[in-house]
Amino acid sequence: MKRRDFLRTSGLMTAGALALQSSVFSKEILHKALNSSKKPNIIFILADDYGVGEVSCYGADNYKTPNIDNLAKGGIRFTHAYTPSLCGPSRATILSGRYLFRTGATNQDSTGEMKPSEETFLPNILKPAGYITASIGKWGQLPLEPSDFGFDYYLKFQGSGVYWNTQDKGKTYTVNGKKVELKEKEYMPDVMHDHVVKFITENKERPFYLYYSMSHVHSEILPTPDTKPDTKDYYPDNVTYMDKLVGKLINELDRLKLRENTLVVFFGDNGTAGGHADEATIGGKRLSGQKGSMLEGGSLEPLIVNWPGVAPKGIVCDDMIDSTDFVPTFAELADAKLPDNKIFDGTSFLPTVKGKKGKTRETIFIQLANMWYVRDSKWKLNEKGELYDMSKAPFEEILIASDTKNSEAIEARKRLQAALAKLNPAGGKRDTGDGTGRHANRKNKNGD
Repeated sequence: MKRRDFLRTSGLMTAGALALQSSVFSKEILHKALNSSKKPNIIFILADDYGVGEVSCYGADNYKTPNIDNLAKGGIRFTHAYTPSLCGPSRATILSGRYLFRTGATNQDSTGEMKPSEETFLPNILKPAGYITASIGKWGQLPLEPSDFGFDYYLKFQGSGVYWNTQDKGKTYTVNGKKVELKEKEYMPDVMHDHVVKFITENKERPFYLYYSMSHVHSEILPTPDTKPDTKDYYPDNVTYMDKLVGKLINELDRLKLRENTLVVFFGDNGTAGGHADEATIGGKRLSGQKGSMLEGGSLEPLIVNWPGVAPKGIVCDDMIDSTDFVPTFAELADAKLPDNKIFDGTSFLPTVKGKKGKTRETIFIQLANMWYVRDSKWKLNEKGELYDMSKAPFEEILIASDTKNSEAIEARKRLQAALAKLNPAGGKRDTGDGTGRHANRKNKNGD
C-alpha cells in the first residue's frame, strides 16, 4: 500500500491535509504510524536443557542472568509452566499445540517420524494471518527441514549443543537448504544471533514470528568466546553467554524501534541435565528430578513474557501453563485461525499477557513414553494412579497412601482422575520405544 492510500484508509489524514502530506509527515512519524498498525511480532526464545534453578530471578543460587531478569522485571514471570522433559517431545508439543498421545511424538526417535501432512506447526497457522516466519537454531529430533513445516527462513545445525567447528557435528550448518561451513573461531551461537538480526532487520516492516532455538546450555559444554584461560568450570560461562545473547537481541529490537510492537517469550525445553542438576539449587535446595524424569525438575520451566506497554511489569503469575498453550496464545494474538480438523489441547493465556482476566487452566498434562501425569496447583496424579502432594514442590513430592482418609486428598484424586479420563491418553497413540522416552530401542544412543 502506498503511503497516501495508507494514510487515507487508516483515518490518519483528512482530505484537506492530503495536499500537505510531504510537509506534515516526516519519515519518522510515518514509520511509527505504519509500525503501530502492524500486527505484533512474536519472538519465542527456547533455551536448551535449562531449568528454573539456573535463572537468578527464580532464585538460582549459582547463576546470574541479568538480561533474562530484566525481561521478568519488565513483564510477567510464570511459576507453574511445564513441558515434556526431553527436547524432542517438548518441541513437538510447543510447535503443534497437541499432546504426545495425539501426535505420537512420545520419545526422541518417534518425534522424527512426524509428518507435515499430519501435523500443522505454528508457522502454517500464522502465515495466512500475514506473518513471515523463521526458525533459527536447533531443530533437534524434529524431522525433515523447518521449511517442510512452514518456516519461510531457517538456520539449523546437526544434533544438540553445537558451538565450535572442532565438534564432529559443528563442521557445517544449513541455511535455507544450503550447507555452510562453520569457520575456524566462529562461534555457532554468534552465527545464529547474526541470522536472527538479519531476519528481523529485513522484515521489520511486516509482522514476523521467530522461533529462536538456542544451543545453550546443552552439552558438550565448551569454553565461550568470553571464557578466561584459567577457567575450570565452563558451565556458568555458558549460562552467562546465553543471557548475554538475550540482552543483545533486546538491544537490536530497541535499535530497530520494534520493541513496543514485539512480544518476547523466554522458555526452556526441559529441565536441567543430570550432570548439572546438583548445582541448579534454589535457596540451597536441589529440585526434585531433572531432565528426562517425570518429577518436577524434569518439566518445570522458566517462562517469562515481556511486551512493553501491553504486559504488566514485574508480575509473578502462578497460573498453570503447559507447552500446548503457545499455539493458541500466538494464534489469538495474530488473529489467526486454528485448523478445524484437529484437536488442539492448549489454552490461550493472551488475556494474562495483556493484564486482563481470562480463562485459565485448572490442570496441566505431561507425558513421556507411556508415562504421564496430570497436575493442578497442589496435587499430581500419574498413570499408575499414584497421588502426590505437591505443596512442597519443586523440592519435594509427597506420595499419598492409597487408603488415605484425608478428605482433601480424596477429592483431589477424584478431580484429577476425571481430568485424565477426559483426555484418555491410554486411548491415543501408544509409545513403542524402550520406555524411557529417549529411544525407540536401547541400541540407539543418539537421541538425547
